[in-house]
Amino acid sequence: MRRIRLRLREHPLPGGQPVAFGIGLAIALFVGTLLLLGAGHDPLKIYSRMFDASLGGPDAWSITLNRAIPLGLAGLAVAVAGSMGLWNIGAEGQIIAGAIAASWVARIGGSWPGLLLILMMLVAAVAGGALLALGPAMARAKLGVNEIITTLMLNEVALRLVQWLIHGPWKDPDSFNFPLAPMLPDQARLPTLFGRAHFGLLIAAAVIIVISVAVRYTAWGYELRIAGSSEATARYSGISLPKKVLAVLVLSGAIAGLAGGVELTGTTDRLTESISNGFGFAGIIVAALALMRPSGVAAVAILFGAVQIGGQSIQTLGVSSSVSTILQAFILFGAIGAGVFSRYAIALEKDALRTTEEVQS
Repeated sequence: MRRIRLRLREHPLPGGQPVAFGIGLAIALFVGTLLLLGAGHDPLKIYSRMFDASLGGPDAWSITLNRAIPLGLAGLAVAVAGSMGLWNIGAEGQIIAGAIAASWVARIGGSWPGLLLILMMLVAAVAGGALLALGPAMARAKLGVNEIITTLMLNEVALRLVQWLIHGPWKDPDSFNFPLAPMLPDQARLPTLFGRAHFGLLIAAAVIIVISVAVRYTAWGYELRIAGSSEATARYSGISLPKKVLAVLVLSGAIAGLAGGVELTGTTDRLTESISNGFGFAGIIVAALALMRPSGVAAVAILFGAVQIGGQSIQTLGVSSSVSTILQAFILFGAIGAGVFSRYAIALEKDALRTTEEVQS
């Protein structure tokens, strides 16, 4: 009897993650084509509309890049924690916490000069995200509590907090009874670069570059990778695991909080219940496709931004925007599958079990 097994290749197939990513995209487009045909739509027309809306010109690029900013920062937040083998599933809540903190600064500093106000809002956003991550970080560092559970649970806490604020003490009296906070002061909005792209693009790019260099080329980053690969080796090397865990998870939360501050000052202009818009959860996919490498999140975030913006644009053609969510999922599945098969080969092996007679003989 033969069984199908995965056998580790002596040498991985050439191309690595970029090829796996391309295969994932191809699989997603193929599955999307089948779904669109089944629903009676012309896939070529739908994909052309998605491309034109997301990458078809300078204005389309500016919208896509704006969407890639929170995706990239959320992916970076997850990837930083992942560099040490930790999982921050709370980026969604940390984005909300950052937006709440930034909105609070805007409320008390509405008369401040624009540069000072924006700077303080972004600093507050970083602090808000870090504060929400501090509890799970301490629980993991001091008590060994699984950070996946604690960070995930705090997403709901952050969501309920923003709901209470915009339905209660921070509700805009001029919102016609809609749950919205007041608009930010005019000087609290990030300047534009081109089209609709705002200055947050440069902020996100700078943060991604700095963190990528720090993780890859500094002693701190080297210790981070050692701690993530082997706790025993880290202890033998004199690395304090509790301090590393605390620092990395708080840094992860701070980056996610910055995403909330940039989204507030650059795109939404006011605090709303949907300020995060699922960016924190999408950031997990971005980080996974980037193999938890901070240097890879930017390219993945731009692609996902294009898919999301394109998915919104096809609603005018009678197609659900859920198509973009399906495409994102299959990009992930396809890329992970391709990544596995680049390192493992399928082998047919004989069953190693022997009969009773063979054992006795």
